[in-house]
Amino acid sequence: MIRANAEGNSGEPVTHARFRRMARMRAFDEACLDALRRGVIHGELHVGLGQEAVAAGMAESLRPEDAVVSSHRNHFHALAKGVDARALLAEICERETGLCRGRGGHMHPFDPATNFSATGIVGASLPVALGYAHAFGMQGGDAVAIGVTGDGGSHTGGFHESMVMAGARRLPLVALVENNALAISVPFSEISPTATVAERSSAYGALGLHVDGTDVDAVARVFAQAMDHARAGRGPVIVEATCHRFRGHFEGDPEGYRPREERRRLREQFDPLTLYRARLEAAGESPDVLDGILAAEKSGMKTLLAEVLEDEMPDPAGALDHVFTDNAGRPA
Repeated sequence: MIRANAEGNSGEPVTHARFRRMARMRAFDEACLDALRRGVIHGELHVGLGQEAVAAGMAESLRPEDAVVSSHRNHFHALAKGVDARALLAEICERETGLCRGRGGHMHPFDPATNFSATGIVGASLPVALGYAHAFGMQGGDAVAIGVTGDGGSHTGGFHESMVMAGARRLPLVALVENNALAISVPFSEISPTATVAERSSAYGALGLHVDGTDVDAVARVFAQAMDHARAGRGPVIVEATCHRFRGHFEGDPEGYRPREERRRLREQFDPLTLYRARLEAAGESPDVLDGILAAEKSGMKTLLAEVLEDEMPDPAGALDHVFTDNAGRPA
């Protein structure tokens, strides 16, 4: 089976494209970690290592007209939506060449060209995605809005209210819940009234789907089902993808809530790249080919970071530019 990958290159086997996409996402966040160690990124940084398969599987069902609204852990979703990796990295590194000219930073990248945005407020992605879905419903057509949140975000009032409205109006909204079993430090099993988030869907008149978020093939299949449902006007969908966060909630998190041995076990047993590589090799894929994909993506991101770090920082004199608007004509 051959199809175009998320970056638009055709002629590559689906399996290679999925492996490459996950490798690219991991290399991107590793570049962000490198930038943080160099003191380039200020404030918190949330990386998604261990959750690559969710965004990589989602990517194949997204169209340019669809909207994706992500969370504080947003890099992979941006890449899946087609956001330019250089502009995204420049924004995270607070450069003038970034998506928001260095003003939004890691938690608030916006890219109107691809209908991508993110918010650092837990659960706040769903109300914004609901607005997109309402607009799409009024306009006709078959565009879909995707709101990405975590298991903690699924317990917020905004999530509940958004799903109620989407269900009542049969809006094209897909709520993607990346359930990594931790709301910062609180285990999902200790605060959830149900075993899964997906099983709550019937209360909203929504379709509920649950998938192993470490299996990129499964995610691609289930997310395609969700998008087909929403595009056909059959109402909202909750897609719950169970996965694992390999690092702390943010860089610098002491992670006193889980022992080091548990973190090591998660990496050894649930790394989506390792799992997919084993599947491909068992099917006869050459280890050298897979090594080449990993090396190429890592090298490419190192080069990209080196280029970005040569870009200009924003001029402090323009700190209020692109933030406010008024009748005097201050730039929006």
